Amino acid sequence: MTFLSIFIVLVIEQLKAAPAARVQEWLDAYARFLERQFNGGERRHGVTAWGVGVAVPTLCVLGVQVGLGMLHAVLTLLFSVAMLYFLMGFRQFSHFFTDIQLALRAGEIERARTLFHAWTGRESSRLSASEIVRLTIEDGILASHRHVFAPLFWFMLLGPAGALLYRLSVAMNQREAAPAAPESGLAIPRDAFGEFSRQAFEFLDWLPARLTAVTFAIVGDFEDAIYCWRTQAQQWPDPASGILLASGGGALGVKLGQPLPEALGVEERPELGMGDEADIDHLQSAIGLVWRALVLCLLLLVLLTLASWVGS
Repeated sequence: MTFLSIFIVLVIEQLKAAPAARVQEWLDAYARFLERQFNGGERRHGVTAWGVGVAVPTLCVLGVQVGLGMLHAVLTLLFSVAMLYFLMGFRQFSHFFTDIQLALRAGEIERARTLFHAWTGRESSRLSASEIVRLTIEDGILASHRHVFAPLFWFMLLGPAGALLYRLSVAMNQREAAPAAPESGLAIPRDAFGEFSRQAFEFLDWLPARLTAVTFAIVGDFEDAIYCWRTQAQQWPDPASGILLASGGGALGVKLGQPLPEALGVEERPELGMGDEADIDHLQSAIGLVWRALVLCLLLLVLLTLASWVGS
């Protein structure tokens, strides 16, 4: 049933892409609402917000899927497909990958900058073509994990409730990682409030991030991916992102990270990966890497499903 749900969602998404951007807007608005309602500047307020905003919806969805399972397996399948369709967004980043690649091949760097900004919301007016490629690959690797591989991992463990748990945790963590907007009206520090959200997300993402990195290594250059993971990942400010980017860069044979123009207000960006400087061809290679990783995950799921049938 799990494999069938995932397969149906992937087929539907190729025919009609999920409104991933709209869903992300809803999740961001939901996280802002929780912050406005519960942020009193203390850790216990963050725990309450996470419990109300993440744990309660997850338990409700878990109850629904259990109830549907008691009625009929087809109802569970339909519910799983509907939930996963909105919680997983493979086309969200592959679409931008393709458009940015076409713009750069046509020499339309301004259009490529506009597309990159529309996708990530990051400043792009001073980026060169090589920097756009490098950042696009980086964001694509992270997006493929957070919108595909990690939700699938939790879906396989807990069904739709697991995918919802992860996506809500991502939204809460990203909200607390972002600086407070002036219009938010917040005059209190957010560090204590967001501490539990960060810890919860790190816990939920610890194993999926490493499984995604291993998958990239298996379907890419295994030796270089593992080497970059071991020697470079810890240099990145966010450990999980460092593992994914180092493994992805090594698997692709491309250099990621590295400083950006000072005018963009650059954070620490050590070099990750190894091999060639990023160019347009690496965009297509990155899409291929993600597709191969996804196919490998599906094949493993098929084998596990067959093994469970044989065992029963």
